[in-house]
Amino acid sequence: MTSIQDVIAAVLLLLGATSSLLGAVGLLRLPDLPARLQAATKAQTLGLLLVLAAAALRVEPRDAATLVLVAMFQVITAPVVSQLVGRSAYRSGSLGRETLVVDELAERMARERSS
Repeated sequence: MTSIQDVIAAVLLLLGATSSLLGAVGLLRLPDLPARLQAATKAQTLGLLLVLAAAALRVEPRDAATLVLVAMFQVITAPVVSQLVGRSAYRSGSLGRETLVVDELAERMARERSS
């Protein structure tokens, strides 16, 4: 049974590393801030979750509970941080608004200014 767990853990580690690498490449190669935030948030989170799953297969079950907490913290905080960075870039004007397909925040900001 241990050799099967070793193979599964190795595959999960490789998939996690590949996902993280693709996220890093996306940060360097994608043209604008929303696309870079997407690459940073989704690919890096998936990569970390896969690496944590691989580690959970190799440690004691009581130690795996800590890895579950790390995974939950990552899943909760990464989208929030990404949205805050995107919103601050939008409000500061460093985000090219002409590239947006739907701009719901402009309507909300206009309502806030008028009230």
